[in-house]
Amino acid sequence: MSLSDWQKNGWLKPHKTSPQEIADLLALAARDLKDCKAQGLSDDWRFNIAYNGALQASSAALAASAYAVPKGDSNHFRVIQSLTYTVGLDVNEVTKFDGYRKKRSMSIYDAAGVISVAEAGQMSKFASALVAAVTRWLHDIHPELIKP
Repeated sequence: MSLSDWQKNGWLKPHKTSPQEIADLLALAARDLKDCKAQGLSDDWRFNIAYNGALQASSAALAASAYAVPKGDSNHFRVIQSLTYTVGLDVNEVTKFDGYRKKRSMSIYDAAGVISVAEAGQMSKFASALVAAVTRWLHDIHPELIKP
C-alpha cells in the first residue's frame, strides 16, 4: 500500500501545499504544545490540546507529501495512518497514536474525566516527539517548504 494507492481508493486527494501552509500547521502544533502545559486545565483538555498539536504536525507531513484527506472522511484516522508513509513512523507508534485518537474521542463525545494525569502527560510527550520528528523530516526531505 502507498499514498497513491490511498488516493486511488478515494481516501486521499491530491494537494499542492506551500511554505506558508506548512509554517501555519507547524505554528498550530507549537501553540498546542505550549498551551497543553497551561495551569488550570483539566487532564481531558490537556490531552486534547496535545493531541491536536500532534495531528497538525501529521497534517503538515501529509501536505508536504502532496496529499490531503477529504473533509469528513475519517480525517483523523487517515492522517494518523499516513505517518507510516510520510515520515516513516514505526507502526507501533502509529498504533499508539491511534489509541490516543480513540481516547480523545471518548473524552470529547462520551464522558468527562476519562483522561488521567499520566495519560495527559504521555500524550504531551508523544506530541512533542512527533512534532520534532516531523520538523526534522521536513528539513531533511522538503527543505523547499521551510520558510527562512
